[in-house]
Amino acid sequence: MKKLKNSHRFEITILLILMTLFCFSLSIFRYYLSDTRVFLFLNWNLFLAWIPFVISSILVIFSIRSKVALAFAIIVWILFFPNSPYILTDLFHLKARSSVPIWYDLIVILSYAWTGLMCGFISLMDIEKMLSSYFKRTTISIIAVLFLFLSSFGVYLGRFLRWNSWDVLNNPFGLFNDIAVRFIYPLEHSKTWGVTILMGIMLNFMYFMLRAIRKEALISEK
Repeated sequence: MKKLKNSHRFEITILLILMTLFCFSLSIFRYYLSDTRVFLFLNWNLFLAWIPFVISSILVIFSIRSKVALAFAIIVWILFFPNSPYILTDLFHLKARSSVPIWYDLIVILSYAWTGLMCGFISLMDIEKMLSSYFKRTTISIIAVLFLFLSSFGVYLGRFLRWNSWDVLNNPFGLFNDIAVRFIYPLEHSKTWGVTILMGIMLNFMYFMLRAIRKEALISEK
């Protein structure tokens, strides 16, 4: 069983790497066609989306069991986790341009968004696996729901307020102030909670559907 899980992990990692290379080639080819750097920033966004996957992979590979180390790693992980679904909001940049067909740009953005989202979802499954030693299955599912809503809130902070994960260190007071005011005066920030709640619901549906498909696939292999 362990060998089977390792083979699945290797396959998933290879597919993510290949998809990342595909995304990169799309952006480079677009740069070649248009001689503009319009979507090259997506490579940086995808790099950030890989960080949660790398963190969770390290936890799984080295079987971190220390509660303190695991708690610290999860805190760092949740700070970067919103970068994975964040690329979905890069669809805001989709518009008709004379140099490249809009259908090509749509494929570019969707490819990056899908790859980033998969990095995030797989990393969340890893975190669930690590927490399974400490919590019941129902509790872990509730934690996953919470993480996905926190991620949606993080996407809002990044997209609309332009905060980044490292601003926790660079400008913690400014970040805390922007967060606190939205909790203290929620009715004055309907956009914040509209984005957070609706995107959170969407991400939860997407994640739990993927998790159910994965479970069904594993059952069929037994």
